Amino acid sequence: MTDEAKTVLSGAALNEWLVDVLDDMKARDITVLDVREVTPIVDTMIIASGTSSRHVASVAQHLLRSVKKAGMQAGIEGEKDSDWVLVDLGEAVVHVMHPETRAFYNLEKLWSLDDRDEGNREARARVAGGGRPPSLSGH
Repeated sequence: MTDEAKTVLSGAALNEWLVDVLDDMKARDITVLDVREVTPIVDTMIIASGTSSRHVASVAQHLLRSVKKAGMQAGIEGEKDSDWVLVDLGEAVVHVMHPETRAFYNLEKLWSLDDRDEGNREARARVAGGGRPPSLSGH
C-alpha cells in the first residue's frame, strides 16, 4: 500500500503498512508485538531502532507524515531528545528508539506475558521510575 492511500487501515493491514514505512526509512530490528492480552490500551506495539538520534527523529517524522498523508491521525512524543520517539495511532503505538535506549528499556521483555520473569519486573520498574540509560543521561 502506498503513502497516497486514503483508506483507514486497521489490524494486520495497518501493522504491515507501518512496518513497510519504517523499512523504507531504513529502521532496524523492527519488532511487532501483539499486546492485546497485556493491556486494554493498545492492540499492537511496533518497536524499531534508528542508527542515531538524528535517524530516530527522521524515521518518526517520516512515519507521522505518511500516517497523515494516508488520512489517519497520530500523536507524537519524544521528539526533543530523539533517543525514543513514540508515534501513537490509537490501536498501534510505534516506538522508534536509539539502540542503547532500546536495550536499556527492553520493551520486548516489558510487554511480554510472563510476569514471573524477574527481568520483566525490573524493566517495568525502570520505565515507571523514568530511568535513563547511563550513556544518554548526560552524567
